[in-house]
Formats: sequence, C-alpha cells, structure tokens
Amino acid sequence: MTESNPVLLRPIRLGDLELPNRIVMAPMTRARTNNPELVPNALQAQYYAQRASAGLILTEGTWPSRDGVGFINVPGLYTQQQAEGWRRVTDAVHEAGGRIFVQLGHTGPSSHPDMLDGALPLAPSAVNPGVQTFTNAGFQETVTPRAMDLSDIARTVDDFAKSARLAQIAGFDGVELHGISTFLIPAFLYETVNFRTDDYGGSVENRARLPLEIIDALADAWAPGRVGIKLSPGLTGVGKFVAGAETLKTFEHLVSQLSERNLAYLHLMNPISNLAGTPVEALGADIAKHFRPLYSGPLIANGGYSFETGNALINNGFADAIAFGAPFISNPDLVERFATGASLSPSDRETYYGGGAAGYVDYPRAAEAVMAV
Repeated sequence: MTESNPVLLRPIRLGDLELPNRIVMAPMTRARTNNPELVPNALQAQYYAQRASAGLILTEGTWPSRDGVGFINVPGLYTQQQAEGWRRVTDAVHEAGGRIFVQLGHTGPSSHPDMLDGALPLAPSAVNPGVQTFTNAGFQETVTPRAMDLSDIARTVDDFAKSARLAQIAGFDGVELHGISTFLIPAFLYETVNFRTDDYGGSVENRARLPLEIIDALADAWAPGRVGIKLSPGLTGVGKFVAGAETLKTFEHLVSQLSERNLAYLHLMNPISNLAGTPVEALGADIAKHFRPLYSGPLIANGGYSFETGNALINNGFADAIAFGAPFISNPDLVERFATGASLSPSDRETYYGGGAAGYVDYPRAAEAVMAV
C-alpha cells in the first residue's frame, strides 16, 4: 500500500532555501562543455531546466580554478565568461521553477599535466594517486603531483571564495564543495596520500584543516546557509586512496566541526564497494546512519536509493533528503514519476559522458512516452 503523503514529496528548508520536496538531483559529470573556455552552453541550460522539479539541483562538478581542471569537457566557474554561461543555465532553471547549487571541485592529484598546460597537478604530498584521468588523448595514468606549499594552499582557498562570488553573479542559489572521490579534499583527508608534517597533515585535526578553511571561505564569500559539502567517507581501495587507522576518525572530526557551522546541508555518498574487513567497516552501506548523531543540520544521503528506501531512511530519522543520480539522467520528470507511481525509464550508459543531445536532453517525460506508444 502506497503512503498517501510520502516524506520525499514534502517541503523542507535547507539553510536559506525552501524546497518543495526532498528529492535532490545529485551532481553528475556529463562532459558536454565542448569549448576551450569551458563555458556552459545552451544544451546544458536545456538539460538542467528539464529537471527543475527536483527539490534542488546540484550541478556537475565544476572547476573553481585553472589549477583544478582534471577532465575534458567539464565546465569551470573561475572567469566572467564562464559565469555568464552559467547564468543562461540558472535563468532557465529558475524560469522552470527550480533551484540550483553549483558543485565546486578541484581535482588535485587526480589531474594530469595534459590538462594543466604541462604543469604538475597539485596535492598535499608528492604521491601518485594511482588512478586514471580522461584527457584529449583518452584515459591516462596519473603522475606524481607537486606537493603544495603554504602559498599554494592559501591561493586555492581564495580561488574557491572567488568562485563562490562568481556563482552569485551567475545566479546560483548556493554552492556545494566537492569532497568526494579522489579529488583534492579527500587527498588531504587520507593518511595514505597525505604525508605532510605541517598544519595540514600528521593528525586528524590537521588533515581536516583545508576543507574547513575552504568551507569558511565559501561561507564568508556568501553565507553559511548557501553552502553545502559532499563527502565520501566510505571510499577505499581506489588507487592509493585506502582507508587507514585514522580515516574514520578524520571524517568524524570533520563532520563534527561542520556541524557547528550552520551550513545548508551535509551531503554523504554511500560506499561504492563492500567495506567488510576495512578500517571503515563500521560505516556499513548507509553512511548517513553513522554520521547522523554527529551532524545537527540537514543531511542529504546519496547512493543506490529507490523512492521506497529513500522514504524509509528519512522516516527513520537518518537523513532529511535523498539525492538521486542515474535515475535523473533518463527521467527528467523523476519527481512526477515518483509522485504518480509511473515506471522509470532506463538510461543508455554509452551516452553518459560526452556527446551531444542524444542521451542528454532527448529522454521523454512519462506522459510523452505514453502518447508515443
């Protein structure tokens, strides 16, 4: 028997924003920014506007600086031209009744010199992360990055603040700090790739210092209620990103500190592998359950949820909203489908990354699909 008023369809306040429902569109790299200036285009405006019924849209990871670029055809937000391109997107989303945050992410050690005009990627320590990145020459193995000095760190923090100010000019409703996968933020958090002995390494508190400094800079540039952060505490076994004895303690400290900052939300990504036998085994499959007692603000859970399991997680008090990724690719009207019980359309993985309109803006709404039969 279907619940008459499912919690996912009820309004919620995240920071300074009132949302009509708790269904969040997760950030997803789609690699459609096919111009040298990395400026969002009309196709992207159409894509996001189609999905404006989401309680909140989170954009694809977006570079906050030239140093942070890591893959081809992914947009930036560090120039006025890019901000103007994003304005086309936010205007389209707002005209369709939606709300949209930009996710700002610095690739850090997982970039490649081919993406940085020959320069080495930046990282907490000179440790090759042992992953691959997608360049104009295809997938390439990462290299040993350059360890950031204190001036690099200060400049990076300032770059995020500048990007947040451009986000306001671009018409966004807020910003999310990308702290997942093998990007810059996790590189500082994991003791297997952060060997620093200064204020940014060597202890739980020091490894968490950079993300907290960036969060504070974003909040100062805008407002705490316009800032969120996404973390993946269950990441392990991806290249050199392997959970160690202090990994869980580091994330617990970070989350506890974030809880004091009155942010719009904390966004947690579930593990992509079985954590049994690892130092972070206690996290289980639903990360939010572990961190809920440590975080007093709104919490978004992400990773593998259905409408039913998402509702259950919220009803049990472990999260306040659920982020859906892949279902939004092929179901631009995902919220309406959930509300009416309509079946979900499958997606074409071959068109996930790169290309044009096919597999991007040509998925029909449920009503359109019925009429076409």
